[in-house]
Amino acid sequence: SADESIPAGQTDIPWRLRQMLDILVYEEKQRPVGEAGPCLEYLLQHKVLETLGTLGKAEYPPGMRQQVLLFFSRVLGQMQHPLLHYLNVHRPVQKLLQLSGDRLGSGTEKEEVQFAAVLCTKIKEDPSLLAYILEVSTPRGRWRVRCFAAPLPLQGKSILNGRRAQELPASPMEEGREHPPGTAAAAEVSPPRRDGNLVTSLVGLCKSQKSRVALKARENLLSLVGLAQEAAAACLARSSSLCRLLTEHLCDLYSAVPPGTDPSDVLALQRGSWRSQGEAAGDGVFPGKESLAAFFAWLDYLDELVMGAHPVVADAITEALEEKFFQGILQPQLLEMSEVAVLGVTAMLTGTVRQLRAPPLLHRLVLFLLGPDRHPETLGDAPHPLRTHLIDRCNHLSDEVSPILGCCGGGTWDVGHAGGQWRGAHPPPPGGRGGGLHPPPHPSPHPSPLSSSFLCLVPEEAKTSSCAEEGGYDTYVHDALGTVSAWSWGGGFPIPGGASPRSGSHPPSPPHPGRHFLKVLFDRMSRILDQPYSLNLQVTSVLSRLAAFPHPHLHEYLLDPYLTLAPG
Repeated sequence: SADESIPAGQTDIPWRLRQMLDILVYEEKQRPVGEAGPCLEYLLQHKVLETLGTLGKAEYPPGMRQQVLLFFSRVLGQMQHPLLHYLNVHRPVQKLLQLSGDRLGSGTEKEEVQFAAVLCTKIKEDPSLLAYILEVSTPRGRWRVRCFAAPLPLQGKSILNGRRAQELPASPMEEGREHPPGTAAAAEVSPPRRDGNLVTSLVGLCKSQKSRVALKARENLLSLVGLAQEAAAACLARSSSLCRLLTEHLCDLYSAVPPGTDPSDVLALQRGSWRSQGEAAGDGVFPGKESLAAFFAWLDYLDELVMGAHPVVADAITEALEEKFFQGILQPQLLEMSEVAVLGVTAMLTGTVRQLRAPPLLHRLVLFLLGPDRHPETLGDAPHPLRTHLIDRCNHLSDEVSPILGCCGGGTWDVGHAGGQWRGAHPPPPGGRGGGLHPPPHPSPHPSPLSSSFLCLVPEEAKTSSCAEEGGYDTYVHDALGTVSAWSWGGGFPIPGGASPRSGSHPPSPPHPGRHFLKVLFDRMSRILDQPYSLNLQVTSVLSRLAAFPHPHLHEYLLDPYLTLAPG
């Protein structure tokens, strides 16, 4: 074009690129499978794709990047001949990826996510192609090592210089090598590169303000981490910045939540969903709701990633999340002395517990809250600092701080059950194990006779209300029984020697430091007449969950009104 300021879309460039694509596709259909034609050979030998990538990077003419991204997506998507393993293809692909995802709102996000989606589709069909997209470089930036060492099986003639496929480099590791093996430069392998690649592009597009772009990027990242090939999973986990980028974004979103956000607003917020970006925050009822919704939506996405990822990738993401978020951010804030800060971070912790479902994340969260030891505590064991601090805070003098008993205690029960970790906060059976729980083959029997014994203590005039149209007391009992039946606690606690809890055949248990939590709980119960109504509701809620836990000794101690307790 004579006028270089004319946008590319208004020139004949799109038509010529479309014509080139049609020629390549037609030529491929006319030739045997796996055999390249002269047009494709010319395209690669003369580095046409690299030239287009350079023009797209320079935006020459304006809007050229959009046309180049569309052309690359169509060529890789419509051509059946394997192309990504050729240096003259994956090198310009890498350069285009370096331009993607780092300039949100650039106007080419739709084309960028379409380009990334085509690459993910190709990688899903052949996971070994991931080796030609992700790179790790030496500190000098000269020798680039990629993840796979096995050669790609090629059919037909090679396109480069007429060589047979067997003469091509055996692996991506051999392409671009400037130092032979055994040299000092070859022995040095650096951490993951910080420049752009498919992972950085997808994570960047996940943050897009355009909901469709962000959703498509997240879906493609889900398919990428779910690759079944272990070599591809190891490449993602160890040779890319995937875990770091995901965790850093979560920490940034957490830091963006206003410090003065009301904890009750945090607890009242509905469970976030990564698919409904921006919908939960559309009606801003309180300041900071949009930031809260963004944080929990991204946390839900990480949870989804861990559940759908290869175990190697899932473990790497979980480890990074524990190190950067649980220990790096939550732990220092949970140990603070400021009442306002304590209430805020406890509410965020409760929301985090409520959001997580992936077993690896729940397990890490349990270890973070309750400690790594699974055996029953003894008097000589050093208490887990964070667990002890949280339990002590449940007995705080301030009635505003003490309600974290319901958040921390109830939430720990939920996450502890899901993660299979029960130590310290709950006493194990005397002489038995305090390890993980396993779902029972049949539901545990409902302790209705014991409940009836307690209900006999309630005066008749207090059981029903003449103002209640639905029966008041009867409705309450019915709902309570349904709630207990719905709780899916694990079971299967062994009783030493097969004896029943009241048989007396087992030796008395030694003093157990895990009873610290029960002591705090019963101290709160003893002051129930002097405490605020909201705090009493949380205390009784935690106690009811403890009573519903299918542990024979807890049932005996908490639910048997005829049990005689010895002094002290």
